[in-house]
Amino acid sequence: MGRKVQRVCVVGAGTMGAGIAVSLATTGFDTTLVDTNETQVAAGLAGLRSTIEAAAVKGRMTTGEAAAAIARVSPATDLAAARDADLVIEAVFESMGVKREVFGRLDAECRPGAVLATNTSTLDVDAIAAATARPADVIGMHFFSPAHVMRLVEIVRGRRTAPDVIATALDVTQRLMKHGVVVGNCFGFVGNRMLYCYGRENQLMLLEGVAPMRIDRVLREFGMAMGPNAVGDLAGLDVGYRVRRERTDLPDDPRYYRVADALVEAGRLGQKNGKGVFRYAPGSREAFEDPEVDALIEAEARRLGVPKREIADTEIVERCIVALVNEGARILEEGIADSPADIDTIWCNGYGFPRARGGPMAHADSEGLDRVLELVTRFERDFGPRYWQPAPLLGALGAEKGTFSIWQSRRERARSA
Repeated sequence: MGRKVQRVCVVGAGTMGAGIAVSLATTGFDTTLVDTNETQVAAGLAGLRSTIEAAAVKGRMTTGEAAAAIARVSPATDLAAARDADLVIEAVFESMGVKREVFGRLDAECRPGAVLATNTSTLDVDAIAAATARPADVIGMHFFSPAHVMRLVEIVRGRRTAPDVIATALDVTQRLMKHGVVVGNCFGFVGNRMLYCYGRENQLMLLEGVAPMRIDRVLREFGMAMGPNAVGDLAGLDVGYRVRRERTDLPDDPRYYRVADALVEAGRLGQKNGKGVFRYAPGSREAFEDPEVDALIEAEARRLGVPKREIADTEIVERCIVALVNEGARILEEGIADSPADIDTIWCNGYGFPRARGGPMAHADSEGLDRVLELVTRFERDFGPRYWQPAPLLGALGAEKGTFSIWQSRRERARSA
């Protein structure tokens, strides 16, 4: 059974924090939106009002419901505003130093029993919890952007997170009318850990001479809601750049995400400044190819000694999707995800994987894990073992022509025996 939650404090009034506050306010929570930057608080509150009022205009709620939701939100510029909160959701800059500082302050300000949640998308929840004297009260609640629209929340259990805190996060997520999936703590958790493998292959194929627009088109034809290059531009290439600067476990490979890093270093951040992998007209989200990007990629490929290759559409799909499945198998083995269905829920609801295919793990089952293993083994032979060693679980299931779903059924029977 979870703890009672009615008062929620959101720390950080940027796009993510304001979106979380919209979700809270429109589902009945008393919400405080805190940011030490007065201008940011005002902008966040204005965006919140605009979003809620637009929902009323579109008929998603009545004008009275919209007014009531807006009235539930209070702005603040001091973390002391979190003192009476039942739940605090931190949504500040994706920096371990910044987040630990905020949690140290929250530990001093918040009442005993308050749940302290971090919205980090990649960082170590245990390291954040260690900034407090109450790690049992700390949990990850990874919302997806835009938070008032996206229905997925990865609920990240830390090593010392209390069971009733996990139950509380699940209950709040359900009240927000979102899908909550409990996952373990590691870099990127489930969704972003797998995303880095998917994106890695995109980045390598850019260096190998495949046009970014073509990669996006082929993966959309497979069924993805957006291509990886358009997604990067939408999210902001600088976001991933900052995350990679925080990591100490990056592979010793100068090609790794080099195109994305080079674009940021050239001032190309994505849609936010009109130029990323693609270029955009002012006020438009329509993507256009940019010869400057082609030249930048070619220069990086020459510098790194990456030769151009002829790559078929089938290889584009196979490398990106099989990379997802192989990493998903590792995640299952490590217990970071409790089931293949949880991975599929995360990828269909948070990353635009085609629902008709069921998710990456269900898709792999339908294709045949022996076929997937054959592809991983072929890629290991062609590209080397750095990224393409078969996960032991995939190797075992592929060899017996099994499936992830059968493996899960066996586990559940063993648990109940």
